[in-house]
Order: sequence, then C-alpha cells, then structure tokens
Amino acid sequence: MGFSKFFFPKKASISLDGHREDIAISSSRVSDANRTGNRIGIAMIAFSLMCVVVGGRLVEYGLRSPETVSSILPSDRLLASRPDLHDRNGEILATDIRTVSLYAEPHKVVDPDEVVEQLAIVLPDLDIKKTYSKLSSKSRFQWLRRQLTPGQQSEILSRGIPGIGFRPEKRRFYPGGPTASHVVGHVNIDNVGIAGMEKYVDEQGLGDLASVGLTVDEAMEPVKLSIDLRVQHILRDELSAAMERYRAIATAGVVLDVHTGEVIAMSSLPDYNPNNPVDALQKDRLNRMTAGTFEMGSTFKAFTTAMALDSGHVSMGDSFDARKPIRIGGFTISDFHGKNRILSVPEIFIYSSNIGTAKMADVVGVEGHQEFLTRLGLLSRMQTQLPEVATPSQPKKWKKINSVTISFGHGVSTTPLQTAVAAAALMNGGKLIPPSFVPRTREEANQLATKVLSDRTSQSMRELMRMNVEQGSGRRAEVDGYWVGGKTGTAEKVVDGRYSSQVRFNAFLSAFPIDDPKYVVLVIVDEPKPEEGKKYATAGTNAAPTVREVVRRSAALLGVRPKFGDGDKDRLTSY
Repeated sequence: MGFSKFFFPKKASISLDGHREDIAISSSRVSDANRTGNRIGIAMIAFSLMCVVVGGRLVEYGLRSPETVSSILPSDRLLASRPDLHDRNGEILATDIRTVSLYAEPHKVVDPDEVVEQLAIVLPDLDIKKTYSKLSSKSRFQWLRRQLTPGQQSEILSRGIPGIGFRPEKRRFYPGGPTASHVVGHVNIDNVGIAGMEKYVDEQGLGDLASVGLTVDEAMEPVKLSIDLRVQHILRDELSAAMERYRAIATAGVVLDVHTGEVIAMSSLPDYNPNNPVDALQKDRLNRMTAGTFEMGSTFKAFTTAMALDSGHVSMGDSFDARKPIRIGGFTISDFHGKNRILSVPEIFIYSSNIGTAKMADVVGVEGHQEFLTRLGLLSRMQTQLPEVATPSQPKKWKKINSVTISFGHGVSTTPLQTAVAAAALMNGGKLIPPSFVPRTREEANQLATKVLSDRTSQSMRELMRMNVEQGSGRRAEVDGYWVGGKTGTAEKVVDGRYSSQVRFNAFLSAFPIDDPKYVVLVIVDEPKPEEGKKYATAGTNAAPTVREVVRRSAALLGVRPKFGDGDKDRLTSY
C-alpha cells in the first residue's frame, strides 16, 4: 500500500491482474490532450476574429472620404510646383524652395497652455490667443505657422511637443528682392500668383490645374521674361538716386525696344520686396508705369507735332505766330518761356511752345486730334501680359478747348508705359507694337504691328528729338557717343481742384541712338523739389539727367556701340 501511495495517481488502483491500473493512466492522458486542443482552437478563433476586425477597419478607412477642414488644403496643391521665372539672359528672377509648415492635431494635444508656452519661446511673435483657440478646438487639424525656417523647425522638434507636426511645402523665393518687383509680382501663402507676371503665369492655365489637383511635385520648364536684369538694376538704381536727390514722392521709368516692343527694364519707386510683400498694397507702392494714369505734360507735344506733320497740312518749314497768348473758353494759353515771335515748327518743339503747339493741333481739328491719339493707343487700355494696367481717361465729349489743352499734355491722363510705346512708333518708322514682357522677335513683332504714321514723319520726329537735346530743354540728357534725342514734360498737378505751379509731374521721353533708334527710355519724377540754389524743378533739371545716367550705364550692355566725331551728323537735317 505504501508503494502505490507515492508512485501512482489517486484514481488508479492495483488489481491482481494489472488491468485496472492501465485504464486509469490512459484516461488521464486523453483528458490533458483534449484541454490542450481546446486552448489552441480558442486561440485560433481569437486570432481570426482579430484579423477580420483589423481588415474590416482597413477597408473602412480605405473607402472613407478624406476629411476636409477649412484650414488645410489638399496635399497636391500644397506641393504644386511653379515654373522658375528667368530674365532674357537666363538669370533667375523667381524660383521655388522647399520649406515646412507647423500644424497641430488638437485632439492629440494634452495641455494647450503648455504647447502655447513652448511654441512662444521659439516663435516670439506668435499670436497667443489665436493659437490657444486653435489648440483647444474640436477640429483634427489646424495650421499654426506657415513656412518655418530650418532653425525654427529644429528647435521645435528638440522640445518634443506632442500633438504638433510639420508638413513639407514650397515657398517662392526672389533672389533679386525688390529689383524687379512690379514686373515679376509675387504669390500668396499658398504659392498662387496674385500680382505681376506671377499672376500672368497662373492665368495661362497653371492656376486652373492647381485648383483641380492636377499639378505634380516636379520641375517645370522656366518662363523667360523680356527683362534684362542688368539694365533693370541700373534703372532702379538711378531712379532711387533721383528720388533722393530731388526729394520726390516717387520715380519710375522704362527701357523699351522700339522694334520688338519688349520691355527691357521697368521700375516704379517706392516698390516692395516680394519675399515679404507686406507693403505691396500700400497706396504709394503703386506701379506707376502701368497701373497709374497721369497727365504727361509737354511730352505730348511730340505726338501733336507728329500728328500735324503726318496730316499733310503742316511741314517742317512752316511757321506759327506765338507772339500773343490764346484766349479760349475763359482760359489763357501762354508759354512758360515765351519768345514772343513767330516760330518755325522745329522752334516750337525746341522751345516747347504751348501757343505754337495748340495752333498746330487746330490745323488738324478736334476730330482728327482725337482719332490720331486713339490710333497711337494713348486713349485705350493697353494690352500686354502684365495684369496691372489702368485705363486712360479723356473728356466725354471733345471740344476745341479740350484739343487745345491736350495738345500740350493737359486734359488727358494715360499710363507712362503706353506713352513710351507710342513714342516708339514715332521712332521706328511708324509701327505701333504692343508692349511685351516676354521675349519677342522682330518678325513676331511685325505681325502684331499697326502702321500709324509715315516713314517721313518718323524721320522728322527723330530730327526734332535730337535738336531738343542739342539746343533745347533736353541738353542735360546728352551722352557722348550715344546720340540721345528726347522731349521734356513738366506738368502741373491738380491740387484742390486747380492746377498748382508748385506741384509738378516731370517726365523725359527719349530714344537712342537717334540716327537709328533702338531703345526708348522714359523717366518720370513725381513732385520733385528744386535743388539748392535753383528756383524751379523742371523736367530738364531732373528727369533728363536721370535718363542720361541710365543710357550711359546701360547702352554698352544693350549692344549699342558709341559713335564719336561728326561723321554721322549729316544723317540729320537742321532747320
């Protein structure tokens, strides 16, 4: 009995023949095997159920529509590429750079106060109240700060703040800063063009593609502009110097190819930095060359003279009596520095006689005058790629008094750029060519050109423009070797409903080399002050010298070779 107690199970018993003991041991082994099988079956069933649940959830997530939150855009739009903008020589004007933006998932934020406190250390200008409101909201996504610097991203990462993350984006970068801001334009926070040629690029289809998510994150073919960055820098530099020297409220200018209509350089000051365009919408940052309209003063006498000559009723040898002022409609028209004698057509131009110019316009007539300015594109909205273009203003009904004042640049407001475009037609043989901010060949330009005056009239205007620099108010625009021709314009501005002799809008309209013009250069100086020791601030004393410096510094870069000596003077006829 003692032996069996220690070595056999309790349920086992020993019979004389041993059978009963074997039955008890076999029954115990079968029971253990059944229990093990049951456990494995249960585990397999549980695992299968878990796989079904996980798979079902994955299918559910796959079929669910993406959650849309007002503060987030689709990924493909955030990463949409923009083409680089290049100048005519391949220099980069605008390009995309990669950056990251900071976002929060409010439902994962444990303590909004702590998150705000941590972020404010890295981002001192963070809007505390607004950020706390975002972190406390019930939304699942909120932008906290767009376009961080690498240093800011690194510092935030090192703090290990739960519930926030970073999303890759693209940011527009302008290597030249404000150098060509009014031409290039800028984009908004979502990399969408909203001004200048950036907006033009979007209007050509890029914006539509981005709005439906068809853009991809890959390099695009660059868009080349007509701008020459070297000349652009020179123009802006000289305009900035003039603005400071003459204490003007604004300056602006353009360099235009007379044969293609290409804008080689254009600037308007004050301007802004497109990398941080916070000042872009301020009133004084207006692009005065295309988005502003002005009475262009005596520069319009070039168009009046061309009109009179092209009409066939006036020739270069004709003369007009400028001894007495013109009295019409209660107004008196007189000359600033009157000669008080009969003047020839060249003398009227050189001495900028209001009386003589008005009498030439009278020969053509009111209807002919309006038609000619319309033909030159000075009274209609200019067509070009730049979106910011103003519409000129003119009298609702032209009368003789309107024709008289418009003949010398008062009574019609137009944009300076279209004034330069019309002047190019006077210089290039009479072809009016729409301006272009993208490269264009002469052949392409000729297909778009409209003949607006005769070759003979164009030749006569070159001669008059040159004479004005040699003998008239444009003498300070002379550049040795480059044969500059031009016309000054000193227009009184309207103050409190009346023209003020103390507030002026000055312009110098020029072309070079005048014997075979290639470029028109127009500079405007808005409300200049007289230099020390001088009584007046006329266009001849400020706008003309500014043109001189632009031509002197840029002519060689534009491929214009200087000519010295008297060998070419016989090309121009003196009267």
